[in-house]
Amino acid sequence: MNPILDAVREGRTGLLPGLLKPLTEPGRRELLARLADLRREIRGWDWNRWQERDRIRSGLLVAGAGCHTGAADAASWIGASDLRDGRQPPTGLLLDLLADRDPHWLGELAHHLADRTATAEEDYPLIRELVRLAGCPVPTTDAFVHGWVRSIFTMDRARSTHSPLSVVLRQDPYARELVPLLFVTAESPEALHWCSDPTAPNHWPSELAALAQERIVERRVLVDGCIARLLRGGRQNQLKFFLAMLERLDLTPAEEGERTADWIAMAAGAPSPLAGHAQQVLVRLDEAGELPAQRLAQMSRAVLRRPEKKLVRTQLALLGQALRRDPADRHLLLPAVASAFGHEDTALQERALGLLVRHLRPGDRELRRELALQAVELSPAHRRAAADLLGSPAGTCAEPAYEEVLPPAPVHRRLGDAAPTLAETVALVAASVGSGEPAAAVFESALDGLVRHSYHDRAALADALRPALGGRWWHPEGGRPVDPVRLSGLELMAAALLGRVRAHDLRPERAAGGDGCRPGCVHAAMSAVTDSRLAEAAYRALTDPLPFLLATPTWETGSLEPGELVARLAAYRRLGANPAPADFAQALLRVRRDAGAAPGAAALGTREGARLAAWLTGAGEPPAVRRRVTDPFRDPAPDPEPHPQAGPRRAVRPVRAAARRIVLETGERCVVREEFPVAFRGLGRAHTEAGRSCAPACAGGLFEGAVLPEDRETQAAWLLPGVTAGTTARARGAGGSPLPRLAELGGPAGPALHLAVATGLGARHAEDRRAAVDALLLLAARGELDAPRAGRDLAELIALGTVKPSRLAEAARTAAATGAYATTWAVLAEALPPLLAGAVARGTGELLAVAADCVERCGACGPVPAGLAGAAARTGSSQLATQARRLRSALTGAP
Repeated sequence: MNPILDAVREGRTGLLPGLLKPLTEPGRRELLARLADLRREIRGWDWNRWQERDRIRSGLLVAGAGCHTGAADAASWIGASDLRDGRQPPTGLLLDLLADRDPHWLGELAHHLADRTATAEEDYPLIRELVRLAGCPVPTTDAFVHGWVRSIFTMDRARSTHSPLSVVLRQDPYARELVPLLFVTAESPEALHWCSDPTAPNHWPSELAALAQERIVERRVLVDGCIARLLRGGRQNQLKFFLAMLERLDLTPAEEGERTADWIAMAAGAPSPLAGHAQQVLVRLDEAGELPAQRLAQMSRAVLRRPEKKLVRTQLALLGQALRRDPADRHLLLPAVASAFGHEDTALQERALGLLVRHLRPGDRELRRELALQAVELSPAHRRAAADLLGSPAGTCAEPAYEEVLPPAPVHRRLGDAAPTLAETVALVAASVGSGEPAAAVFESALDGLVRHSYHDRAALADALRPALGGRWWHPEGGRPVDPVRLSGLELMAAALLGRVRAHDLRPERAAGGDGCRPGCVHAAMSAVTDSRLAEAAYRALTDPLPFLLATPTWETGSLEPGELVARLAAYRRLGANPAPADFAQALLRVRRDAGAAPGAAALGTREGARLAAWLTGAGEPPAVRRRVTDPFRDPAPDPEPHPQAGPRRAVRPVRAAARRIVLETGERCVVREEFPVAFRGLGRAHTEAGRSCAPACAGGLFEGAVLPEDRETQAAWLLPGVTAGTTARARGAGGSPLPRLAELGGPAGPALHLAVATGLGARHAEDRRAAVDALLLLAARGELDAPRAGRDLAELIALGTVKPSRLAEAARTAAATGAYATTWAVLAEALPPLLAGAVARGTGELLAVAADCVERCGACGPVPAGLAGAAARTGSSQLATQARRLRSALTGAP
C-alpha cells in the first residue's frame, strides 16, 4: 500500500506535506493518476457514505495540489467543487507544501486562483500569502477584491478597540492598489455595507475619505469612482454606500461644477434618494450662477416626468426662481415647465400651469403655440384653462369620443392533437427533468408521450431515454433499485421505464399513503394528486400499459373538452383497456362542465361513461364558498406548520391577526371524498380557517393550477390567505402573483375570485399590486368583471384595515393608465361611499384624485357618491377637499 494514499483515505491530512516533499517528479505524476482514480471513485459513492467522503476530501485536495507541476492544473484541482463542498482549503498545509516552489510558479498559481470566480473570495488568505511569497503584482479580479474587503473587516473585528478600521487600512500593503477597484467591480463587496453608522469605527466611507485626505489614496479617484458607480445603478443598499462615500468626501463647488452632466443624469433616472441628492447639488449650482438656462431646461424635462411629487415640486420651484431672476430665459424654460403637464398629480399640473400664467408675455405668440401642443397631456379640467391661456385650437374643437382600452382577452392555445413522436417525447422529458418545474403543458405532453410509447414499444423508448438521462444521480445503468420516494416529477416515470424502480414499490396501496396529504394544506393536496398520477402511470407502464392518458388537457390552461374525453373513453372501450383510477379522476376535475355532452357519455355504456355524465349534469359542481369575518380574539390566525420539503430555506415569519379580516371556507365535496382515489380526497375535504396548516413555502407547487382548471372559485378561496398576507405582512409575492393565471382559468368568476383580486389591489409590494391589476383587467376583457361587487369588497377590506387607501390608489392609477378609465371608475364608485361615511382614512385624497381623473377622461356622469358632498364642503386646500370638489365637478359638470 502507498503511505500517502493511506493517509488520504484515513483523513490524516496533516502528514501529507512531509510525505509529499521528498517525491520526485515521476513519482508525483504516478501518484497523481492514482489520486485522480480515487477522486472518481468517491464521486460515485452513495449519499450514505458522506462522512467517509468528507474525511477523504481535504487530504485529496492537498495531495493533488502537491503533485501537479503546472500552476493552472494545480489551481483547477484546488478550486474543484467536489473536493471542497463549499469549504475553505487548508491554507496552512498548502503553503507548507508549496512554499519551496519557484516564485514565478507561485505567482501564476495565485493569479489562476484569483481568476476562479466561484472560489477566489474564499481562497483570499491563500492567494494573499502566495502573492507575498512570489513577490508578484496583486490580482485585481472582482472575487479577490471581495475577499480583501472581507478580510479587512474580519481583521478589524478580531482586533481590540485600539485597532479600528482606520489602522487596519493604513497597515495593509495592498490598500493603495485595491481601494480604486471597489468602484469597478460588477457587484460591490457585501462587507462594505455591514456598517452604516457614520460614527462607528468601522464605517468604510468615513475611513476611505480619511485616506483621501491623507493622500494615501488619490481623492479624484474616489470621487470619479463614486460618480461612475452611482451612474451605473444597482441595488439600493449598494447605491447607499457610494452616496454616503460621496457625502463624506464633501465635494467642493468646483468639483460639483465639473460634473454637471453627471448630476443631471442622476436627477433624471436614478432612484429617488440619489436623484434628490443630485437635484440639491444642481440647486446649489443654479444659486451660484453655474447652471446655464439650457442645462436647467434639459434637467427639468427629465425630472418633471418622474413620479416622485417631492422632486417635481422642488424642480418647479427651481424653475420659478430662474424665471424670476431672468425673464428672458422663458423661451427655454417654459417649454420645460410643460413637461409636468403629463404628471399623474393634477395639483402639480396646476402648479406648472401657474408658472405659465405668471411668466408668459402678451407678445409670446410662438411660445404659446409651442406650449399649446403640450397641453394635450393635461387632465381634461386643466386642459380647458390651458386653452383659455394659450389660445389653443383644442379649446374650440370637440373632444374625441372616449373609447375604453382593455387588454385583449387571452386566446388559449390548444395543445397539439397529434401525439409527440419518440424523439419529441425524449426531448420533452430531458428538458423537463433538467428544468426542475416545467410548464404544465410541457409536463402533460411529456407524460402522455411516455405512456403512449411505453404501450407500443417500451424497449425502444428505454433505449432512447438512456443516453438522454445519463447524467442523473440515479443513473440509468445503475444496479440497485431506487426508492421511488426519492424521485420526483417525470424522473419517476423515466426511472421505472429504465428498470431502476420496481413495480412492487409503485403499487397503488403503497403510493397512496394515508389520506392523500397533510391535513389542512391545500397545496399538499394538489401536489398529492400529481404524485399519485405519476406513480400510477409508472406502475401501469410496468404491469398493464395504458394506450394513452385520459387526463391530458385540451388547452394550455389545463382544461379538457368534454367531447374529447368522451372520444377517449370510447377508444378505451374499443381497445379493451381499463382506465387508471387517478388518471380518470384528474380528467373529471379538468373537464369543462357542459351538460350537452352528457348524453354522449351515458351512451358509452361503461361505468366511467356514467360517472362522466353525472359529473357533467351536476355532480361535478363544487360546493359554495362560505365567507365570514374573523374575530382576532376568538379566531387567531393559525401558525403554519413547517413545510416538509422546505429544508433550510428561510420562510417569512407569519404575523398573528391583529385585526378582523375576511376568510373564505370551502365545504366538503362528497363525490370526491367517496368515489375518487385516496390521494384525491384531500381536495374533497372541507377547508376551514381553523384547520388551515399551509406554510409560506407551500405555495407555488407543481402545476397546482392545472389540477383544478375549471374551478376558479375554490382555488381563489384557497389562495386568499396568501394574498391577505401580502397586504398585512412583509411577504413579497405571498399570493398575488398567481392572480392573473387564476383569472384565465375556467369556471365561474364569482365572489371568491373577486375578493381575492380586490385584496391583491392593496398588496404591500408594487409587483403584487400589478399582478392584481392584470387579473382585474383580464376579467374585464373577458366580460366577467362584476365591478360593483369588487368595489364593495374593497370598501369592506378598507374598513377592516386589510387594504390601505394609498395602496389601492396606486393600483387604481396603474389600471387607469392602461386606458381602462371607465372600468376603474366603475370599481371605485362603489368603494368610495363607505370610505367617506365615517372618519376619513389616510390616503383617501389620493384615491379621490384617481377617481376624478377617471371620470374626467371617460366622461362618466351620474349620482354623486354618498359622502362626497361633505368632503367637498370642507374648508382649506387639503388634497381630500380639493380632489373631492374636483370629482364632484366632473360628475355634475358644475364648477
